Amino acid sequence: MLSPHVTFNGQCREAFQFYAQLFGGVTGTMLSWADSPMADQVPENRRGEILHASLRLGDRELCGADVAPEQYVRSEGILIILEPADPATAERWFSALAEGGTVEMPLQETFWAARFGVLRDRFGVPWEINCGKAH
Repeated sequence: MLSPHVTFNGQCREAFQFYAQLFGGVTGTMLSWADSPMADQVPENRRGEILHASLRLGDRELCGADVAPEQYVRSEGILIILEPADPATAERWFSALAEGGTVEMPLQETFWAARFGVLRDRFGVPWEINCGKAH
């Protein structure tokens, strides 16, 4: 099994709460630095940030963490693909993820998909939504 691990600049908790609500996922872990044995290894002002988060989405898992501001690098060269079951779900997910983010390719019908679009959400995470055509 592959599990994408996304890094954040202090927004992991907010992002994972948003993703859980949007996708109907189940939060597995939401471990802050303060609640870990490593609490004394980060500055006091970062102890509320997330050391490890996991979100179960069907048979897949999305993981994430907050990294030190000087270590944070915006994700480039990779997208997380979402494959909604129907165009209405694709449109709902795309709209919610696009709010406050950047649309790179608007959601639209293509020769291979009922809906396809690419965006970066407000947390800096790159997504590709690909809703296949019914056969």
